Amino acid sequence: MPELPEVETTRRGIASLITGCQIAELVLRTDKLRWPLEQSLCDTLPGQSIQSVDRRAKYLLLKCSQGTLIIHLGMSGNLRVVDAETTENKHDHVDLLFTNGSCLRFNDPRRFGTFIWCAGDPNLHPLLVDLGPEPLSERFSGDYLWTLSRKRKIAVKPFIMDQKLVVGVGNIYASEALFRAGIRPDAKAGKVSRERYRKLAAAIREILVQSIAAGGTTIADFRQTDGKPGYFKQELQVYGREGEPCPVCAQPIEIVRLGQRSTFFLSKLPAVLIFP
Repeated sequence: MPELPEVETTRRGIASLITGCQIAELVLRTDKLRWPLEQSLCDTLPGQSIQSVDRRAKYLLLKCSQGTLIIHLGMSGNLRVVDAETTENKHDHVDLLFTNGSCLRFNDPRRFGTFIWCAGDPNLHPLLVDLGPEPLSERFSGDYLWTLSRKRKIAVKPFIMDQKLVVGVGNIYASEALFRAGIRPDAKAGKVSRERYRKLAAAIREILVQSIAAGGTTIADFRQTDGKPGYFKQELQVYGREGEPCPVCAQPIEIVRLGQRSTFFLSKLPAVLIFP
């Protein structure tokens, strides 16, 4: 499933191509993705212009003249800008056609994506209103994590993946950040020190920024808007590397199920990663 870097990569890929464009037509080739598609949008969207393309957590926000189109890529969705005359492929479920002859096309083999119209403030929409701070914002810090973790018995990995706590830290980047911070993913969140949380917050930021710069991570379905894969996969140190030697200490990387997610870690962290 695309995580924050992949969604941000998509946002950057389409923003400059569709911002300012006027919508001519909405084409729906299915009546349902994750939820039913609003057929009324075929009448609502034409004539409106795209004012900006923003992101909140893993949601893309296409701000239009009279509201916001909230898009989630789901497990396998991708957006690309093509010529309006381009023949659609299998699983091309939604086209947003513009008066300049271009088209924003949504492809989603598993149909877990989301297209929802919000006439008011999108931040107050039920999908967004309870989300935590962005991990690249000033609101997010090690002190913030430490404060919310006190007396929490949940393991630290699912703790930092809670979208009500902080958004966008999915399975891949949680595993990588915990490794970089020298914290076992199964450690109790309430037992991790303030200093370690500061290290973890810094690691989360660093990894997300690096992944965005690399165009995200392609494990299975994700592609950038130009069709290329995300290249951060080459920089992963633990995720997906079960049985391979750790790049720091050479001991084999292990895998366990934690919070119903595959978790890659070292049972004995190397001394170079440990700090007081």
